[in-house]
Amino acid sequence: MKKIFIIDTNVLLHDPLAITKFQDNDVVIPLVAIEEMDNQKRRQDEVGRNARRVARLIDELRGKGKIYEGVPTEKGGTIKVELNHQHFDKLCAGLERSKSDNRILAVALAYKEEFPDKQVILVTKDTYLRIKADVCGVNSEDYKTDKVNLDELYTGIKEVQVKPELIDQFYSKNILPWEEELFPNQFVYLTDEYGSSKSALTRYNPDKKALVPLLFANTDAWGIKARNKEQRFAMELLMDDHVSLVTLVGQAGTGKTLLAVAAGLQKVIEEGVYRKLLITRPVIPLGNDIGFLPGDKDEKMRPWMSPIYDNLEYIFGQGRDMKKEKEFDKPKGNNIDSLIQYFKDKGQLELEALTYIRGRTIPRQYLIVDEAQNLTPHEVKTILTRAGEGTKVVLTGDPQQIDHPYLDSSSNGLTYVVDKFKGIGLAGHVTFVKGERSELAQTAAEII
Repeated sequence: MKKIFIIDTNVLLHDPLAITKFQDNDVVIPLVAIEEMDNQKRRQDEVGRNARRVARLIDELRGKGKIYEGVPTEKGGTIKVELNHQHFDKLCAGLERSKSDNRILAVALAYKEEFPDKQVILVTKDTYLRIKADVCGVNSEDYKTDKVNLDELYTGIKEVQVKPELIDQFYSKNILPWEEELFPNQFVYLTDEYGSSKSALTRYNPDKKALVPLLFANTDAWGIKARNKEQRFAMELLMDDHVSLVTLVGQAGTGKTLLAVAAGLQKVIEEGVYRKLLITRPVIPLGNDIGFLPGDKDEKMRPWMSPIYDNLEYIFGQGRDMKKEKEFDKPKGNNIDSLIQYFKDKGQLELEALTYIRGRTIPRQYLIVDEAQNLTPHEVKTILTRAGEGTKVVLTGDPQQIDHPYLDSSSNGLTYVVDKFKGIGLAGHVTFVKGERSELAQTAAEII
């Protein structure tokens, strides 16, 4: 039997194509949702763009029939903008009629009463509205189309116990045939099944159907070296020019951003493989927003990019000799701002707000997107489609630290990309488990 889905505004602003993803069921868009999107259409961010895209999609449906009566879809369902179905008298006591969320809930209550034999479901990303729906007796659920089970998220690493002679064979022949089907660029940590300290770090090669040695794991990237096996696996991907997309997931202090920035500096400035290191992150404040910031674009961006500046300061503070491998013009001054400005002036480094990435084509660049867990799947798709010929994209983040109001650990763009690209040969992923910032930082991440 067909279901009736009542769609909340935040679902449409999250995924403008959401109304096309309910198969042969009936989709109802309350008129108040149209009004709310109309209020967002002038925004220049992703929310505004999605509002305008939904409007265009619904406008196209108007050409196929009367949208207030329901327009049939190719899959056998209907899409309808609802005008009148509001039962305010059915709302739970204490809910204000003037609130948009409650008006959407009233539409769901009316459909539940009119179609008692059908399952009526309110779809919303607003946790509070789902709670209110449950109290009022309306079935509700989150928008699950782009959700990933975080407990089953691909880690990029597999530990396997084997006979010690297989580990010896791997070291002697630099290859170990492997019958088990693994994902491209998946790492395998071989350990002795008898409990000795003998082990090997390997990488799966699907073409050879074998485990092969790591080539870049011990790289000294601008003075930074890996400290544990997960960081070595990450360095392997970050320094491999054949891997175009790298995703790094882990708690704060595990070294995701530091390794990515160090590898980017190595590849751009010392090796010249890429033309520029472009570092960006979504501008989402933690806590109360501090309002408008004075100064030019760079000065406005400085507070938002402070974590990146911290990593650059740490890397430059390692005492790296600027003339060690190549001849560089000596930068004026030795503080962090002088060094950053020096590489900016040479066109080798750019720190940019994510807002300005859309519409650009980014060729031969090493692109790092920090805090990618605060992006929607659609926003990540927008970024990846900006990558031009010869560009490498690195996404870093912690799905447990999300500041976006309508994203969670299962629906954010970072986990979505990890899941979708795990079987693609040009991509690689590593989940970090050990903190390297300090003992205090690691303990706090574990117990708080």
